[in-house]
Amino acid sequence: MLPSSTEVLRIPALAAESGLLHGFSTLAMGGMQPVPGGDPRTAERRAFAATLGLDGARLTVAGAIHGAAVARVDEPAGAVRGHDALVSDRPGLPLLATFADCYPVLLYDPAQRALALVHAGWRGTAAAISARAVEALGSEYGSRPADLLAGIGPGICGRCYEVGEEVAERFAPDFVRPSPSGRRLLDLAAANRAQLEAAGVRAERVHVHGTCTRECAALPSHRRAADGARFACIAAIR
Repeated sequence: MLPSSTEVLRIPALAAESGLLHGFSTLAMGGMQPVPGGDPRTAERRAFAATLGLDGARLTVAGAIHGAAVARVDEPAGAVRGHDALVSDRPGLPLLATFADCYPVLLYDPAQRALALVHAGWRGTAAAISARAVEALGSEYGSRPADLLAGIGPGICGRCYEVGEEVAERFAPDFVRPSPSGRRLLDLAAANRAQLEAAGVRAERVHVHGTCTRECAALPSHRRAADGARFACIAAIR
C-alpha cells in the first residue's frame, strides 16, 4: 500500500534499531530542495528534523553532485559540497540528503555505532557509491560489512525508470530489461542491493522500502513532474 501524504516514512527493520533514528519526508512536509545561495538548514528541513526529535540547527547536508565521494562528518557542517555520501559516529548529529527519484541508501553498524547516508542515482550507482560507503565505514570506524544493517529507501522503480542505451550499458544485464517504448528499464534498487551484498553486507540484513517515487503522489518525482521538488532522508545515531 502506498503511504499517505502526511506520515514520515521509515524502513521497519531500521526503525526497530534502538541506536538509530531515520525518516523520509513527504510532500505534505514541504519541499526539501535547497534555496539557491541560502542556508542549507532550511525551515522545512529543520522542521523535519524536529519531527524526528533532532536538532535542526545541527543538520549536515550532502551537497550531492551525482558522484561517488564519501565525507566523514565529526561536527555540524552545514553543507558538505561535492559529496554524495556522508559517514559519522557522532550521536545526535543528523545527516541529510535530498532526492526526487534517486535512492537513499542507509548503512548502520550497531557494533561500532556508525552510520552512512548515501545519495545513489544512476551515476553514483555506476561508480559503486554504496560499496564505497561500506568501505568508508570500515576505514573510518572499523566496521565489518557483515555487521552492517542496510536500508534502501524510496526511489524510482525498475518498471518506471526508462534510460537510454548509453546509461543501460553501464550496468550488468541483471538490472536492465527492454522497455515497451524501445528504450531500456533500469532497476537501481536491485543494482544497489547487489552492490551492498558484493561488498560483504549479508543479504538478510539489506531491507528495501519498496515505494516508487514516480508511482507515489506523496513523494516528489523528477520523472513525474520536473518541478524541482525534493524529499529528504535524515539519519542520526541516538
